[in-house]
Parts: sequence; C-alpha cells; structure tokens
Amino acid sequence: MIEINLVPGAKKVRRKGAGAAGGLGALGALASGAVARVKDPYLAAAVGSVALAALFVGGTYVSQTAREVGAADRQELASADSARFAIILKERASAVAQRDSVSRQLQIIRSIDNERFIWPHVMDEVSRALPPYTWLIALEQTSIAAPGAAAAAPADTAKGKANGRAAAAAVDTAPARPALKLRVVGNTVDIQALTRFMKDLEASPFVQNVTLDKSDLVVVDGKEVTQFQLDCEYQAPDPAAIRTVSVSLPAR
Repeated sequence: MIEINLVPGAKKVRRKGAGAAGGLGALGALASGAVARVKDPYLAAAVGSVALAALFVGGTYVSQTAREVGAADRQELASADSARFAIILKERASAVAQRDSVSRQLQIIRSIDNERFIWPHVMDEVSRALPPYTWLIALEQTSIAAPGAAAAAPADTAKGKANGRAAAAAVDTAPARPALKLRVVGNTVDIQALTRFMKDLEASPFVQNVTLDKSDLVVVDGKEVTQFQLDCEYQAPDPAAIRTVSVSLPAR
C-alpha cells in the first residue's frame, strides 16, 4: 500500500516538537517493543521477579550499610563512655576504701578515747564515796578485758563491701562491749560506814550493781576491824551528768 504525504510542512513541525522528548520516547518505544516481542507470560514474570529481586537486594545493601555505619559510631561512643565510667568507678572504689580505712581508724580512736577515762572516774567515785575510818586494800577488775575495736574492723569492712550505706553505719557504730566488773576490798571500823559506802557508790553515775560479796572480822595492828569485799560494775553515765572543762598547759 502506497501512502502519499499531502502536507509535508506538518510533518516537519511535528518532528521539531517531538525533539525535546526524544530520549524518553526512544526508551519508551524500546521498552514497549521488548514487551511486545515477549510472547511468554511466564518469562515476563521471571524477568520482573529478577528485576524486583535486584532492586530489593540493592535497597537492603544500602540500608544495611547505613545501619552498620551508625552502629560503628554508636559503638565508638559507647567505648569512650565505658572507659570514662571505668575511671570513675575506680576512683569511687578508691574513695570508698579510704573512707572505710578512716572509719576504722576513727573507731579505734573513739574506743581508746572512751576507755581512757574509765579508771580515773571509777577511782574518783570510790574516793568520793569512801567514808571516814574506812580504807581500801585493793581495787581491781574482775571481768575479761573487752576486745579492741581493731578486731571488729574486718567484719565491718566486709559488711561495707556487701551493703554500701548500711556497712558505713555499721563501721561508725561502736561494737557491743561487756560490762566492766570491779572488786573493792577494804577495812572499816564501823559497820554503818560500810553501809553508807555501798549506798554512795550505788548513787554514783559511774557505778552500778553494788553488792557485798563477803565481810569478815580481822585483826589489824592489834585492833579488830571488818574486812569487806564489794562487787560492782562500771556504767556509762548520762551525758547530762558529765561536765567538761578546758585544760591549758603552760608553754615552756
């Protein structure tokens, strides 16, 4: 069949207008031509599946690469934070060890300081309560010596490692100490003086549980006197009953 173009100018104008979209038109024509040439639908589906799979793999690769870069940045930041926190924890452990050491030393000092005035107080109270015509032969301790604060320190330290603040409170708390038991042996020429001596000792804020263990008649320097033996205990006085005074030493 022969076709004759009766309007040649119109064909030229159409070619000029289509020049701008020539590339896209060529690709579209190529694609449509390829589809038109494919007659088997299964082959078309296979080709489409391969194309979709390639797109999926490419997208997944790009996404995983971006996530890997982000994870590497977060890992680097976490490593820096871990190193910084490790230094802080090490400094904290050192500070806790120093605190426990200072607490043990303070406990020992407090224990020594609390005990160094026991015997001066006891001797002062016994001397104050001693009536006339009565004199002492012996004043001694009958109870077993209390263990020092140093023996209780390791247990307190273990508690400190196990339980933080509760351990610090346990370190600062003075351990329970057995009562200090005393024995007073003396002579008197008046049995009423012995009774008054016992009452005055019991009234002392530093002495308690005064009991008469035994009393016998003995001869001293040709005179008959009553020899007595008293048992008592030291007690920590009420803080309100303690009076403190400043001590000044002259400069040499």
